[in-house]
Amino acid sequence: MKTKANMKAADVNNDHVTRAGQPVDYVTAGHPVRQDSPEYVKTRVALHKIFGTIEGWTFGVEPIQDHHGGGLWAYDDQGWFFVRNLLGIEWSGQFCADPKKIDELRLNARRFYAGFPRSFAEFKTLGIDLKALLETPITDAAGVARWTDSICNASVPLPQPAHTGTVPKGGGVHNYPTPVTDIAFFKHDDFNLWVKDSEGKDAAVVPAHPRGSGRSEVRVVHSEPGSQLHKQHEAAQAKHEFLELPASDPMAKQAFAKQH
Repeated sequence: MKTKANMKAADVNNDHVTRAGQPVDYVTAGHPVRQDSPEYVKTRVALHKIFGTIEGWTFGVEPIQDHHGGGLWAYDDQGWFFVRNLLGIEWSGQFCADPKKIDELRLNARRFYAGFPRSFAEFKTLGIDLKALLETPITDAAGVARWTDSICNASVPLPQPAHTGTVPKGGGVHNYPTPVTDIAFFKHDDFNLWVKDSEGKDAAVVPAHPRGSGRSEVRVVHSEPGSQLHKQHEAAQAKHEFLELPASDPMAKQAFAKQH
């Protein structure tokens, strides 16, 4: 059936426009709506204020999301700088967390901040009592929850593509292995990390030889589960070997397309 909006174009082209089915919304790597804890509200405000002082952030610019990735922000003579703790705790991960193991993260962070005492006063100006957070042992679920939403965990500023995005628009840490997603931020711009396999599925490859060697073989570092490539990838890993593809392989050609 023609509508007023498409009648003129359809009359001219003799086209019959058919739309079958209902639109579908896909939700990827998100989480159900949850009530923000008081700790998280403070953390989010502080993180955005800190981020506003940072130039040349490796992962991208505003708008940013606050990834629960175990970030530790410290303040020295040059201003704010960033490192990561041993582990990050996703919000849903707290419900299987052993308080003793989470307390090890607190103790590690406490040792780190002892070397940067100016951080305590700076956090005070942002409404966060870092000393109280670091000096309070984590012994129960409430302590785990507090740490999970604290500035020592929910504190890795990532633009959405780097956080929950999917290729080709982004390689989010929630959708792909972090060792692979990290490559996107340090690789040469003329190398294509993400390629398509013979089934049209996403895969990630890296050069098998140093830059300037004149060779274009690649090694698979990520393959989509269920694909034929994934089966080959798993078989190679089971033998503790790389899945290496020759320079003539379409995926290798895609990877080096900008260099040829």
